[in-house]
Amino acid sequence: MQKIVCEKVWKIFGKGAGKIIRSPRSDCDALASSLRCTIAVREADIEIQEGELFVIMGLSGSGKSTLLRCLNYMIEPTDGRVVVDGNDLNTLSGKDLRQLRQGKMGMVFQNFGLLPHRNVIDNVALGLEVQGVSLQERYKRTREALDLVGLLDWEKHYPSELSGGMQQRVGLARALAVNPEILLMDEAFSALDPLIRKQMQEEFLKLLAIVKKTIVFITHDLDEALKLASRIAVMKDGRIVQIGTPEEIVMEPADDYVSEFVGSVSRTKVVSAKNLMMKPDRWISAEKEDPIAVLNKMRKNEINSIFITDYTNRLIGAVNKERLKQTMLATATETRLKYMIHQDYAAVPCDINLEDLILQAAKTKAPIAVLDESNRIMGVISRSVLLEKLADLI
Repeated sequence: MQKIVCEKVWKIFGKGAGKIIRSPRSDCDALASSLRCTIAVREADIEIQEGELFVIMGLSGSGKSTLLRCLNYMIEPTDGRVVVDGNDLNTLSGKDLRQLRQGKMGMVFQNFGLLPHRNVIDNVALGLEVQGVSLQERYKRTREALDLVGLLDWEKHYPSELSGGMQQRVGLARALAVNPEILLMDEAFSALDPLIRKQMQEEFLKLLAIVKKTIVFITHDLDEALKLASRIAVMKDGRIVQIGTPEEIVMEPADDYVSEFVGSVSRTKVVSAKNLMMKPDRWISAEKEDPIAVLNKMRKNEINSIFITDYTNRLIGAVNKERLKQTMLATATETRLKYMIHQDYAAVPCDINLEDLILQAAKTKAPIAVLDESNRIMGVISRSVLLEKLADLI
């Protein structure tokens, strides 16, 4: 479901903006220069899906922060449309726009934006206070937000008593306290020291698994973008030059600019397990299956182990050929498959990158199961496939 749509959005600063918009596209830059205008965003087309973490990245001056502010009309576009949940922001009154910003969209800034004379709980409660929420209710919701970011015990402290990372958590809690559907984050972690920044990225991803918001995240840091994003839009000189998944951006750059931008990135950091896995059918059997049938399946497919699933198709363990044969020979009575299952197997989430997958593969000779969020097997990765992919990337 589309949450935010930008259609041919322009933002031009200067009195001659209208004349530039009406001119042929090939004349825009020369005309802007003569009129002393600045083209910050040009013909931006974006579709952001509900629940997506969409990163807009580019070098300083590329227009990414301006585009972000066009999404909630903190900066009104010169031309084009921004649509949020089906509502064209250009048609909303000033009152409706304020309600949209206060209720549906939260914003987290680079410089934290905390009020030095307010303690933590009152800083976080600010948005709810503006909305007119009662003191009892806003403190309740504020404490819930502080608990999410791990700062519940710091509610009485002031910003000057907090580290940079803690101040950024307070800023994030303030945005979360109003329970927005959309979070707009402008270089939110860039003011932090590298180690604290990495920790915040990890904690942020864990938090998103809980709160499940639509995020638009601005950064100039490629590693940060690749780590956080569902999709990335790369900007240059106000124009979006490519939109794609982290893997698409690195493996299939749209032009020389993007290619140079991502040139230093190790491809093993962006290729994920779901792009390497094979169909799992030959490696899977249900726990209710006859052990002899499972053994024959392994012989037929020339494999030494097989993953066992329950009635909901969730992974519960594995069986290897030798153990299966030994157990069947050691008992004269019928033996059910579930009593032969062992937990000595490797499994990884579908979004694990190749770099981390290699570390897992080094610990086992058996194929690796690739799992979805419900522990169901999506596919299987063998060592031979892993080596072939590594050879392609070298």
